[in-house]
Amino acid sequence: MTPSPGWYRDPKAPHLERWWDGTAWTEHRRAPEVPGPPVPLPPGPPLPGPSSAGDVAAQRSRVIALTAAGAVLVTAIVTGAMVLGKDDGGTEVNTAPTLATSEPEPREPATDTPTPTPSASTSEPSADDPAVVEDQLNGITLPLLDGWVRPQTFSEPDVLMSTDGTYDCPGDDFGFCRHGKVISRTATQNGETSPEALAKADIQQAADEAYDRDRVGRRPFGGIESHQVVKSGPVEVAGRTGYFVRWRVKTAEGPGGYVQSLAFASPVGTEAPVLVRYVFDAGEDGPPLADMDRFTQGIRPATD
Repeated sequence: MTPSPGWYRDPKAPHLERWWDGTAWTEHRRAPEVPGPPVPLPPGPPLPGPSSAGDVAAQRSRVIALTAAGAVLVTAIVTGAMVLGKDDGGTEVNTAPTLATSEPEPREPATDTPTPTPSASTSEPSADDPAVVEDQLNGITLPLLDGWVRPQTFSEPDVLMSTDGTYDCPGDDFGFCRHGKVISRTATQNGETSPEALAKADIQQAADEAYDRDRVGRRPFGGIESHQVVKSGPVEVAGRTGYFVRWRVKTAEGPGGYVQSLAFASPVGTEAPVLVRYVFDAGEDGPPLADMDRFTQGIRPATD
């Protein structure tokens, strides 16, 4: 039984929050969010006051006792987190975050076999702006354009959104495909941080996973026969300099499609490099190619 992915108090640095991916701590850290001002209570009849000086003294004693008990409890929690964060040799122990938070207690899985789950990056819509999708891990939001939806159940990881509906894959009698997908993940290629190098290194893998062979070895489009570089170059993303590479791929079955790899530094936290992939089917059923640019121009820091 382990907590679900999310931000928790860092056992090595209790004044920070750290990302727990569901199985282990990552290197993503951030300062705790400052809670908003208290919501004022609606007007109502005044509460009954103390009837005597003795009642006042008794209430004051109870408040002082409760305050002292709360301070002792907070000190114990912080001290326990700092102690558990290191072993005897001073190295970090990969301890799961405590469940003494607002995060609901995870349920024990019914079997030992892991089942595909929706992408951990996908979040619920913002109460202030429901037309955005948040990648909480990388600290960015993307606009939710017309014709695009948040994935409800998706076995492929890191999918932020997709076009609405599915169709029978042209090269696979038992598969279902979508006309468009937007994928966001943290870049981990050999410690490379240059957006140009990251985008150029990622585009081949992005095209293969989208149109050549899926994660279980099937070829939903019969494989890629050729590709052509349509556009590439630097681009500003959320106030940072990024780089993108866009391919047009031709497949053995179906109209093929467009794949783009976009790399830039995260605008929050440790500024780890982020890769955003766009996968659009070609043909009249595919999403407008201009949506790729609209997504890129609409990327914002999650704190914006």
